[in-house]
Amino acid sequence: MEAESIPSLSPLIQAADQWGEWLLLLPLLVALEAVLSADNAIALAAISRQLRDPQQQSQALNFGLGLALVFRLALIAVARWVLDFWPLQLLASAYLLWLCISNLMPASSAVASEVDADHAPEPGSPHHDRGLVAVVGTLALTDLAFSLDSVAAAVAVSDNLWLVMAGGVIGVVALRLTSALFIRWLGVFRHLEMAGYLAVGLVGMRLLLRLAAPDLVPPEWVLLAVVGLLFLWGFSSRYPTPESS
Repeated sequence: MEAESIPSLSPLIQAADQWGEWLLLLPLLVALEAVLSADNAIALAAISRQLRDPQQQSQALNFGLGLALVFRLALIAVARWVLDFWPLQLLASAYLLWLCISNLMPASSAVASEVDADHAPEPGSPHHDRGLVAVVGTLALTDLAFSLDSVAAAVAVSDNLWLVMAGGVIGVVALRLTSALFIRWLGVFRHLEMAGYLAVGLVGMRLLLRLAAPDLVPPEWVLLAVVGLLFLWGFSSRYPTPESS
């Protein structure tokens, strides 16, 4: 006789299966969130640095990612519909490409030169003239655009709604911690911000290709490999220290 045929054991077997799925897939979902959100963390850190005050930077990350968490959970709840809704994917792609291009334009390079000379530009400079509310909104919108890619990967791993939501919550918490680290690293490594925005552009291009030419979308490992190389370049050169200048 099979155990499944004993009515009294069926709930226990189902519970064991559910716990087994959680124990197996939750670490995988968290790992996916961590890998796919590395470029997101750099972008969020760079946006937060538009506020000069470290306390305001921390507040912006707290409020922005709190709002982003609400958006992400809502996105997961309606993922089956949203991931097939091409206008939203097109908007997310356009936003990420705009974020990349607008921060890599010559005007932004001039600001980067100012940061190179003195790691903290003076208040009122173009890099630090945005208010807390504007930065919070930009953080939430940026994470939402990135979430289309990470949620698609998570839903492909499991159709368990609560499991995917749990992975999303842990992912946002990890994103908050890594964004705080990247804020410090952006003041140390001269190429890191540019590498982050180039990675943002790659994600935007990938979303656009998924809509316009699905057959040309590169495998996930190719994107991760290119982002990894960008990160290696981003961490390859430090700003000169006062002693060496």
